[in-house]
Amino acid sequence: MSPVTAFVFPGQGSQKVGMGRAWAEAFPEARKTFDEASAALGFDLARLCWEGPEAELQLTANTQPAILTVSVAIHRALAARGFVADAMAGHSLGEYSAHVAAGTLALGDALRLVRRRGQLMQEAVPVGVGAMAAVLGLEPGVV
Repeated sequence: MSPVTAFVFPGQGSQKVGMGRAWAEAFPEARKTFDEASAALGFDLARLCWEGPEAELQLTANTQPAILTVSVAIHRALAARGFVADAMAGHSLGEYSAHVAAGTLALGDALRLVRRRGQLMQEAVPVGVGAMAAVLGLEPGVV
């Protein structure tokens, strides 16, 4: 059996100011992806990803299209250089990136979907309200 290659795309939580800049500077396919995303969203997503401000990038309505764009930009740069996968997968938000990479969803449509998804999530739990914690190493009965 020959090896199988998969691209697995990240969900929310991997964002930081500066993400994607090196890829866009090095690879025209990545730069074009940022341009396409900015046009679809109606604002300069590249500036937000590369310069911030951090607080604006961390808003879920901005984070989700930013991560999608970076993921697709990297995928397009790799694909243009012959890196192909047998399968695409993603964690949560990454599922949208996987669909775009697989050609089953257009980037512009995916961006509008995740922007709206992020807005709804942001409205459901406003910034500073709520919290999340990880419980590690406990017996199931204790949890």
